[in-house]
Amino acid sequence: MTDNITAFKALHVPGDPLMLFNIWDAGSAKAVAGVGAKAIATGSYGAAEAQGFKDGEDFSIEDALRNLERIVSVTDLPVTLDFETGYGATPADVAFSVRRAVDAGAAGINLEDRMPGETALLPVAEAAARVAAAASTGLFVNARTDVYRGIKPEDYGQHLIDAVLERAEAFASAGASGLFVPFLGDHQVIKTICAATTLPVNILWGPGRGTRAELAACGVARISYGHGPWAATMDWLAGQAKAVFAGEIVPYANAG
Repeated sequence: MTDNITAFKALHVPGDPLMLFNIWDAGSAKAVAGVGAKAIATGSYGAAEAQGFKDGEDFSIEDALRNLERIVSVTDLPVTLDFETGYGATPADVAFSVRRAVDAGAAGINLEDRMPGETALLPVAEAAARVAAAASTGLFVNARTDVYRGIKPEDYGQHLIDAVLERAEAFASAGASGLFVPFLGDHQVIKTICAATTLPVNILWGPGRGTRAELAACGVARISYGHGPWAATMDWLAGQAKAVFAGEIVPYANAG
């Protein structure tokens, strides 16, 4: 597993971003691994919803780890687990939970800086302490900050960049291996953040957020897709079922 952690870290190169098309179970992992993926990444929303749960650690750690074990069993690629806020009330609890993820085969995790069901971010020092606890296990900790969550582009400003960079510095000092700034699509802001932090930056792709080449030019080291692949798959499934129930004989339109 140490080799997978090392290999996963090496895939994060600013200007040559690692593409992670997020999966939710062993079957979707096999599909993505089979078409050229360099690593496998779960998305907590899709993984939970696929099993009938809600995002926000409603999908228990036992379920999350069993899901991880099944995923690891079908691929030799490094697997990074969306671990939400670390399944722990305290840094010590987070460290214990993350060690279990390492033992189950994770090469990396995402770790959020707000608690389940909360909109307010954790204080910087508290979030950094949780990052330090996770990083003590030796795996790749992609420290996520939700500074831009719910913020409209017209409300962007230097104060938000400063907030991200304050957290980035604290997370880097705590041992984080990467910085995840979801919900951000402004290329100049992304470029500014990438240039100002020592951590490789992960951007969440979405419509209108640019091409791989454009984001690479901003200095991005990782592009992920979150729950988008799961949601698109469910939309396709529902559309096909609707066509069948409406009397269509041959479904699977646009299945490739």
